[in-house]
Amino acid sequence: HGATGKGNDQVRFELGYYALKPDIRVIAPWREWDLNSRTSLIKYAEENGIEVPMNKKTGEAPYSMDANLLHISYEGNILEDPWAEPEEDMYTRSVSPEKAPDTPTYIEVEFEKGDPVAIDGVYLSPAQMLTKLNELGGANGIGRIDIVESRFVGMKSRGVYETPGGTILLQARRAMESICLDRGQMHLKDELMPKYAELLYNGFWWSPEREMLQAAID
Repeated sequence: HGATGKGNDQVRFELGYYALKPDIRVIAPWREWDLNSRTSLIKYAEENGIEVPMNKKTGEAPYSMDANLLHISYEGNILEDPWAEPEEDMYTRSVSPEKAPDTPTYIEVEFEKGDPVAIDGVYLSPAQMLTKLNELGGANGIGRIDIVESRFVGMKSRGVYETPGGTILLQARRAMESICLDRGQMHLKDELMPKYAELLYNGFWWSPEREMLQAAID
């Protein structure tokens, strides 16, 4: 796999591999070879005819970005300095709050058995739901966060995230829970959520602890 030696992705990949196939052989070039920096990685790519996209404005290596339907993350480059503010042209899924509309956007999210199923009365698949909420949230400057993580491998790493649709769903779900759950249920749920999140963050998806919590949640 191509995960760096300082990230959590390497742990998630490898714990998953070993859980499903204990005798698998893992090859992690970044960690095992002499590719100990982004500069050396780019040099290796150039020497071997592998194209690497460059930031058109500065000519420097781009931010390290990982994206899926739920979110996009940014690391590296200027973000290595905790004092440095991210440049606005880094963001791809949201406008800044200053550029968001001055009038509110109202939507209604419908839930069935705890799962979001419709927006404004239109039933959507999970993928369609997130796509629509990403558009709505991004246009209103929702979902940006700038944090420093304490990773499972013992390092701290700064990351900037854009999660427009997920942020909307979280707030909607929490608002609904405040109406539907009693105090004891809400307190227990708030105790279980960090533990479940920690297991996933650290790559223990296939662990018996995660499966036990999943059974309780389901």
